[in-house]
Amino acid sequence: MKRIKLLTLMALMTTGIMASTTLPIQGTIVKPTDKNIQYVGRICFDQPERPRFTFPGTQINARFTGSSIKLWAKPKSGYFMAQVDEAEPFKVAMMGDRDSVVTLATALLQGEHTLRLMYVIEGYDLKPDFRGFILDRDARLLPPPALPERTIEFIGNSITCGYGNESIIASDPFEYETENHYYTYAQLCCRALNARAHVVARSGIGVYRSYGGPKAGTPDNVMTTEYEYTNLYDRSERWDFSRYQPQLVCINLGTNDLSTNNYDVKRLKAAYQQFLKQVRSHNPQAKIVYLCGSMLNGKELELAKKTLDEVVAEANKQGDKQVYRFDFTPQTGDIRYGASWHPSRWQHEKMAAELTAYLRSLMQWF
Repeated sequence: MKRIKLLTLMALMTTGIMASTTLPIQGTIVKPTDKNIQYVGRICFDQPERPRFTFPGTQINARFTGSSIKLWAKPKSGYFMAQVDEAEPFKVAMMGDRDSVVTLATALLQGEHTLRLMYVIEGYDLKPDFRGFILDRDARLLPPPALPERTIEFIGNSITCGYGNESIIASDPFEYETENHYYTYAQLCCRALNARAHVVARSGIGVYRSYGGPKAGTPDNVMTTEYEYTNLYDRSERWDFSRYQPQLVCINLGTNDLSTNNYDVKRLKAAYQQFLKQVRSHNPQAKIVYLCGSMLNGKELELAKKTLDEVVAEANKQGDKQVYRFDFTPQTGDIRYGASWHPSRWQHEKMAAELTAYLRSLMQWF
């Protein structure tokens, strides 16, 4: 079988869930402005009844009464992962040009229920927005579940996004269908550490040059520019960093800068240093960890590690003692590749185990 199918018969039987089923809007409509809806991630509320987001890992959570809940969003918003109560998480596809209402759960026992909903792809082309939930008649939202007190920000490229991690064929191209951020090292770490995260990530992005870019760099669409905004490639709103001050920032960049044998290590180091100052200026109290891996190997891997070691050592020497380094074990394909030779879901699990152990010790999150 070419791809891993996440929506299993068991999930259907135990939760009564129907994926990608569009229904007419009937029942109690809960607008995005409802105070009981819980948001996690960079979300633009310039249109309060249609909040917009582009980054994977964005969460929209709720507690509700009644026996069913539906998601109302912009048609062709993309893919979500949903979990109702403690049932098995399942994937929700909203890829039709007209689909805007999708049933997430039905035939639940009467009472209180919890929905955890995560956007799991890169949405900068699809431009998704959230338009509300639909409940049974006379049902309502309740105060949301408490968020974890531990907070992380993950900044990265395709590895952090989850590019191709639901494919098992290395030569597969990129497809939204096989990208699932829910099963990345980042989210697996969060669940293991009982932490929440904001994610700023995009496939192909670099610190000074994006994938295949010129040796001199691509200054207009690298992370140093995109980090300042709420949504990717959208200059309409600068992100308000006071809305989220993480205790820990993990940066996994450099793979694309060192791509296609057309790079300048001096420019890369300077960009690493600039970005560290940028991240520090917005997160003065956070521990910052520069990650390396797991796709690099050979000469490029050694250059990346050496450059990052120098950047961190110099930052420590200059007085910032809260900057650290961590290296993932390079992938070898022994536990399969995902699409385009990206980490497979099993590789992400290995990465998560390595990083979780390191972060648990670093942060004393036992």
